[in-house]
Amino acid sequence: MKFSLILATLNRSAEVDNFLHTLNAQTYRNFELVIIDQNSDDRLVEFIKSYQTHFPILHLRSEKGLSRARNVGLQHISGDIVAFPDDDCAYPPDILEHVVQFFTNNPRWNGLTGCSVDQQGKDSGRHHSSQAGEINRFNVWRRGISYTIFLRRSVVMEVGIFDETLGVGANTPWGSAEETDYLLRAINAGLYYEPMLTVIHPIKLTQLESTQLSTNKNKNYSKTYAYAMGRGRVLRKHNTPLWFVIYNWSRPLIGIVLSLLQGRLDSVKSYWVTFIGRLQGWFGWA
Repeated sequence: MKFSLILATLNRSAEVDNFLHTLNAQTYRNFELVIIDQNSDDRLVEFIKSYQTHFPILHLRSEKGLSRARNVGLQHISGDIVAFPDDDCAYPPDILEHVVQFFTNNPRWNGLTGCSVDQQGKDSGRHHSSQAGEINRFNVWRRGISYTIFLRRSVVMEVGIFDETLGVGANTPWGSAEETDYLLRAINAGLYYEPMLTVIHPIKLTQLESTQLSTNKNKNYSKTYAYAMGRGRVLRKHNTPLWFVIYNWSRPLIGIVLSLLQGRLDSVKSYWVTFIGRLQGWFGWA
């Protein structure tokens, strides 16, 4: 089996170099990397040149937008398995080998997702489920983060492109959930979640980034709001049952109550923004 790995990137250099390094350390070597470069400069050219002698790299350009970039990449894949690594993630050296073994031994499954962990092995995603099993329209929210998704090419050909109104850089209010939308459209193909399959994310912050975070006392919740809007939008787009929609609204409200009892005012605001975003995303208010 051959992998086509679609990597969309913007405003990162060292992180991309680190991913290329982890890719070059893979025990399984039958893969191609399709880089969709959204930078206005040539910051990645030297990195790419240094690795092109080790494995195939196709360097493409696109307009800004994560879903838009992935759609450009999908036009150039030649592999049997398609994945969407982030530009600041890292692959364990045996991950591709494990994915091939899974698909070889389990022909009934056409998609595989894993768990996001930090460099200490702790959950760095969205509180992933700890139990392996089939992905359905309700647990997909805890079992499908983009850079841990591996799909057979037949599924990708059937589902088609990402919704370009969703995700980072889409220039819409819906700043997330593009991968969940994609998995929901592929849900009947047979998707499996394995938490023992891990991708490392995020890469360690640079000293400059750490300094900037430590000196930023005024938190900006625009990203939280955009992510919540995307979730609400996708819940509505897929005609999710009302009970599950209400469940998604109630979770941040419970978080507000608990945070108030614990005196965590920053968390109160974050949960409130999440609630408003999910509500407005579902009703289509922007």
